[in-house]
Amino acid sequence: MSAAVLPLPLVAGLAGLLGLLVGSFVNVVVHRVPAGLSVVRPRSACPACGHEVRERDNVPVVSWLLLRGRCRDCRVRIPLRYPAVEAGTAVLFAVVALAETRPPVLLACLVVAGAGVALALIDLDHGRLPFAVTGTAALLAGAALLAGWTTTWALQGPSAAAGQLVGPLVGVLAWGGVYAALWAVTAGRGMGLGDVALAPLLGLVLGAVGVSAAVVGLALGFALGAVGSLLLTGLGTVRRGQRIPFGPFMLAGAGLGLVAGEPLATGYLRLVGIA
Repeated sequence: MSAAVLPLPLVAGLAGLLGLLVGSFVNVVVHRVPAGLSVVRPRSACPACGHEVRERDNVPVVSWLLLRGRCRDCRVRIPLRYPAVEAGTAVLFAVVALAETRPPVLLACLVVAGAGVALALIDLDHGRLPFAVTGTAALLAGAALLAGWTTTWALQGPSAAAGQLVGPLVGVLAWGGVYAALWAVTAGRGMGLGDVALAPLLGLVLGAVGVSAAVVGLALGFALGAVGSLLLTGLGTVRRGQRIPFGPFMLAGAGLGLVAGEPLATGYLRLVGIA
């Protein structure tokens, strides 16, 4: 089943608009969740003067441009990071919509993409991946995949539905198994429990896309982490042996697995003479 009642460019455009809204919410999550604050109340306010952000000043990207990057009341500069996160999430959502067209899987991928932006930024800022964000994303993505699975069962029968379970099962076992084993072997020194909790979620959703996406995404996460560690150590940004946030590398690898997992896997198998 594909999403294709609408033209793909239109689907990508609608996903991009949704990404703008989600990106605005991501900014709230990144600011409030690490501080243990509610993401619902109170309404957003300027941290300098305390005035609540007006509705007309809360339009993603556009309001920042119209305000020339400053608070309407006190004229304190609003960090460029806010519209950058909104625009970046919009682009990410559009790319995901171009890469995956099956509605339940697409919805699950978008949930993880939005949560992934928040998790990556929190990990870079605070060195942790909050279980609240990962758990909420797991519930929403799992519900989307379950809805797709039950629909397949109803329309195509149990054998087709059983076939849909193979990819997610392989993804969860591969990602969850590898990260849990590394955490156990290193006694938690190599990575945190937040990484271990995030791994099966990424494996689940990538496995729903395809086994190639799950396996390639897993491998690329470690490859990017190794290269990033070497670069940061070489530049003197981190000391040798110092733990660096691994969540962004996991998520970047997962993203590459989503958009390029199949061709990369096929190319590798041909290179080694298997395919």
